[in-house]
Amino acid sequence: MPIKDYTTKIDAAKTAGEVQTILAKAGASGVAMRYDNGEPVALAFTAMTPFGMREFTVPADWQAVQRVLRRQKVTPSLQTDEQAKRVAWRIVKDWVEAQLAIIQTEMVTIDQVMLPYMRTDDPEGGAAPVTMFEAYHRTQQLMIENGRDVGQL
Repeated sequence: MPIKDYTTKIDAAKTAGEVQTILAKAGASGVAMRYDNGEPVALAFTAMTPFGMREFTVPADWQAVQRVLRRQKVTPSLQTDEQAKRVAWRIVKDWVEAQLAIIQTEMVTIDQVMLPYMRTDDPEGGAAPVTMFEAYHRTQQLMIENGRDVGQL
């Protein structure tokens, strides 16, 4: 079965804008799009958590989506760069809506759900903040490179 939304015809930029609106209506502030060569590639926003305002960045990795579409051997016309971008953003939209729904139930908090996407200082001392997942991933790689068993922390 092909991935969700693989036949969407809704433009990536339109969906990215919809996600911005959804987040803004849910109380996020500073909602902004990150671009690469004029194409939306991630959504950045700030939101109040139990520990104050925090910044989050949610990516839309269309190249990964395209690899999946090709591996699933969907119709070639649905494997293009543009289609992969459309699908990636629709999936991000669906995911954000689902996360906001579970936050509304008060079963979880925004920082619980969005923790991998929360921005933090680069563990390698870089100037730009990275996501918590990126920091975790880099730390694990450094531990492996230094011969430490990451499972034995």
